[in-house]
Formats: sequence, C-alpha cells, structure tokens
Amino acid sequence: MGSPRNNSSKELTIYDIAAEAGVSASTVSRVLTNSARVNEDKKIRVQKIIDKYNFKPNTFAKGLIDAKSRTIGILMTDIRDPFYASMFIACEQAARKENYSVTLYNSLGDAALERSLLGKLQAQRVDAVILLGGREEELNTDMEYVEMINNALSTIPAIITGKLDGTDCHMVRIDHMQSMDLLMDHLLSLGHSRIAVLGGSMNMLSTFEKVARFKQILKQNRLLSEPDLISQNGMYDTDSGYTHMNRLFEKGLLPTAVIAVNDHTALGIMQSIREHGLKIPGDISVVSCGNTYLAESSYPKLTSIDYNDTEYGALLVRTAIRRIERQPVERLQLIAPALIIRESSGRAKKTLSEEP
Repeated sequence: MGSPRNNSSKELTIYDIAAEAGVSASTVSRVLTNSARVNEDKKIRVQKIIDKYNFKPNTFAKGLIDAKSRTIGILMTDIRDPFYASMFIACEQAARKENYSVTLYNSLGDAALERSLLGKLQAQRVDAVILLGGREEELNTDMEYVEMINNALSTIPAIITGKLDGTDCHMVRIDHMQSMDLLMDHLLSLGHSRIAVLGGSMNMLSTFEKVARFKQILKQNRLLSEPDLISQNGMYDTDSGYTHMNRLFEKGLLPTAVIAVNDHTALGIMQSIREHGLKIPGDISVVSCGNTYLAESSYPKLTSIDYNDTEYGALLVRTAIRRIERQPVERLQLIAPALIIRESSGRAKKTLSEEP
C-alpha cells in the first residue's frame, strides 16, 4: 500500500485514503458516515489512516460521500412574471442558507418542453424538484401528466404549489380562500356591494378557489351573484384585465369595485377604467392579488394581497430538504396571505350603471 502524500501539494481525498487502505472509495465513504455496516478489519484500517492524516472531507467531497448533489431543481412556468421571479430569488436564498444550490428551468407552458426539462433535472441528479406554476396547478388533473411526473420523479422528491392527484408530491400552497376573505372584508367594510372578479381561468386551482369563496361570501352577506361580473375564461396578463373590463363597460354592468386575479390583470383593468373617463378609487375601486413591484409602482398604488414570498420560498425549500433527508413533513402546508392597503381602494360610490 502506498502513501497518498507522495505529492505534498495534492489535497487528500477519499480516493487517496482508499488507495492506502486497499479498499474502495465507497468503503471509505461508509466509514466516514457510519451509514452501513463495514467489515471490522477494513473499518479499522480506514479509520487509522483517517486519524493519521486528521482527514476531514471538504464540502464537495461530503457531497460525494453523501451521494447527494446538494442541488434542488426548480421548474417554473415563466420567470419573467414578477411573482415567479420573486419566488425564485426567495428559494435560491433559502437554499443557500442550507448549503444547497438551485437549478432553474422555465417550461413556458409547453408540455413537451416540461417533459424534456424534467428529464434534464433527473440526469443532473438533483436531490429534489420544486414545481412552480405549471400544469400541477390545474384543477382537473391530467392523468397522462401524472404518469409523466411519476415516471420522471420516481426517485426524486417533488414539491408542488398546486395539486397532483395520484402522485406522492408534497404541496405548499397559498391559502387562496383566505385571500378572498381578506379582500372581501376590506371591500364590504367600505360599503361595496356590487363587486366583480376579473382575470384567470376556472381550470386553475387558485382562481377556482378564489371565485368559489367569493360566491360563498356574497351568499353569506345576502348579496346578488351576477355571472357577468365574474370572468370565466380569462388569462393572467394585462390584456386579459383590459379586455374583461371593457366588456363590462360595453354591457353597462359596472361594479363599484373589481377584484383582479393578479397585479398584471389589475393594470389592464385600471387602464380600461381610466380610458372611460372614470377615477380610481373615486368611481371604481380596484384590488388585486400578488403584491409584486407592480402594485407599488402603479398609479394609484394598488391594494393587493401579499403572499410573503420570502417565507413561501423558504417553506418550499425546507420541505424539499426534509423530504431529501426522509424526515416527516406534512403533505399539505398553507401560506397565510396578508392584505396591503394602498390608494386604489376607497369607499363605495353609487352603482355606476344605476346612475341617471
């Protein structure tokens, strides 16, 4: 057996220890981690050499020993969205504190691309995957998608922000019903009784939960639920908000307040209101969900639901790490939202469509 220190400038590795002890690197790994039974003679030989050189593996070597990459893959729909950009930063910072790194891919709503990217993450031997804002948020789970997830992530824990029936994924979700509670409490306290909900798709879990809770609150307060004031097949961008608000003007069905599904949609709604010569909030109040930088930079500044991105990202990462380490963790965890009140919401005016 030769000495691993023939080259004094060379940093000692587990492979050097293995060579001197006449064992495999995996045997050295098992001795260092006490992760499995090792032949007593081999264990003594390896431990003597470890003690001889006072060997302590560096961070990279520890990664090899643990057979972990200490990398979490993040697959999101589109980082250009300010909400998802904030969420990625929150996840990255939380991972760094735990000595993990992150790898990001964007699916851009393309199912074939998502399948390919999941394969890449698996090939890169990431320790867990966080799915943010993709098909896992659809209300009606596609079973072919479930099969794809189960095949791609059969050996890797997956954390999702929606739901995937038929998978072993753990869920960290926003409490969207509480978001609607906060918005409606705020608007009702200001005297609003004719309220619209605009933007989003009813096939997305977040939108479905918000609208369902909205209808419940109307019923509890003995207020009329008007189908034309709830957009059923919208999107999550500025154009969608603009289009839906224009339709309300065309029909003459104007509310005193509008709840936008997110900040992007709210900007379109506000643009439409201004183009029709009305004031915010003097004529129509506008509130939203997301509390991205758009809420602070809009005019007037937008009342919006805050999802606590920092805590949300940290909880996603903590859940992923607990799954990696095979520690117990709740299957579903909810993020509590908070209402940030700004200038876009005010006391209700008489319903505009009823004015002479």
